[in-house]
Amino acid sequence: MVVEASNGHGCCETGPGYATPLEAMSGPREKLLYVTCVYSGTGTEKPDYLATLDVDPDSPSYSKVVHRLPVPYLGDELHHSGWNACSSCHGDSSADRRFLILPSLISGRIYVIDTKTNPRAPALHKVVDPKDIIEKTGLAYPHTSHCLASGDIMVSCLGDKDGKAKGNGFLLLDSEFNVKGRWEKPGHSPLFGYDFWYQPRHKTMISSSWGAPAAFTQGFNLQHVSDGLYGRHLYVYSWPDGELKQTLDLGNTGLLPLEIRFLHDPSKDVGFVGSALSSNMVRFFKNQEGLWSHEVAISVKPMKVQNWILPEMPGLITDFLMSLDDRYLYFVNWLHGDVRQYNIEDPTNPVLAGQVWVGGLIQKGSAIVAEKEDGTTWQVDVPEIKGNKLRGGPQMIQLSLDGKRLYVTNSLFSTWDRQFYPQLLEKGSHMLQIDVDTENGGLKVNPNFFVDFGSEPDGPSLAHEMRYPGGDCTSDIWI
Repeated sequence: MVVEASNGHGCCETGPGYATPLEAMSGPREKLLYVTCVYSGTGTEKPDYLATLDVDPDSPSYSKVVHRLPVPYLGDELHHSGWNACSSCHGDSSADRRFLILPSLISGRIYVIDTKTNPRAPALHKVVDPKDIIEKTGLAYPHTSHCLASGDIMVSCLGDKDGKAKGNGFLLLDSEFNVKGRWEKPGHSPLFGYDFWYQPRHKTMISSSWGAPAAFTQGFNLQHVSDGLYGRHLYVYSWPDGELKQTLDLGNTGLLPLEIRFLHDPSKDVGFVGSALSSNMVRFFKNQEGLWSHEVAISVKPMKVQNWILPEMPGLITDFLMSLDDRYLYFVNWLHGDVRQYNIEDPTNPVLAGQVWVGGLIQKGSAIVAEKEDGTTWQVDVPEIKGNKLRGGPQMIQLSLDGKRLYVTNSLFSTWDRQFYPQLLEKGSHMLQIDVDTENGGLKVNPNFFVDFGSEPDGPSLAHEMRYPGGDCTSDIWI
């Protein structure tokens, strides 16, 4: 029997990725990992680069950077990345997950990297000129890239060339990486831009909102939140035609909603977004009237602290993801320093299943201390790994397909790193691996895995987002 794929091709003519999220869980173990590494904003006059890491424990170069691909320009601030094709194209035998798309948050360039010819040593394939993007679309500050089943690539952009949030929207590139135009209908651009995720079976795309580039590129200033320069909304679009259908105001419980994900099961009309400043995980869902609603699903209480810029410190949820079986949700608190695992088999009632401390501002040895209700103070014991003290706080995460290994980097954005964790710019960032108990829940730092970006040949760099050549749970969308 031939099982028909979503676009009519039989399974004998499959394209990239996997037919279902559960099938992806039984895919091969990751052996290579690509990570964006930044010199922009650090004081080191070198181009940013894409690092290739060996994550095969049977390899002699395990947990080492085996290749570095510097981009041709300075001052880009490589940030997030995406593929030219993923599991949304699984039924299309002509599609090939070959190119990694690297938008530059500051310069606006978009690099296209060939990872197929030599996966251990990727090569630059094309540069999309920011002038071309601005001339044809008015868009700048590109952030999230997702491939579409049509073969096009969609990139959220956070503002116009002057850094104003009202100039943002969604860029479309064709399969040859030429600028096609904007995705959303004229007059249907969001107030702020950041991340997005689409769920075709529900004919819906939802995007989130960080802030005006003119504000966040200067460092975080609480006054800018009061001034309305940061977002607190979700924007609901019809998919794939780009009509803004609904705007969800998350209010003060949803300030700075960043990463957004639907459940992987494409039949589900449920997802989550991490609101960084409010430090809440917000669940969104379709209600009985067919409209989208939201509620706070998980709340991280701010800590009372001493010797910090404010009397209370938010967790600052900067990244999260879900296992491919939609059983566990993981998120980081960049300022507090912990990584958490929640069981979300019932999405309306997440249950804490694991927690591990791998950095943060209140670790022992820091001048900053947390204060209990009775006035006593405390700090967190953070483990050393292979003799290395952990710097900064957990920031970007990536999960293995089988859900058993969680990789963690610790750079957010060079300007914010300088503000909150200045030692990251002096000593570089690092990558950790956390072992996951997928049966009972639980997290444990792997003592044998530590990648030190402080000892890079051109000096300490800032490591950010991670991708596997075969796809992962934050780039693949099933249709």
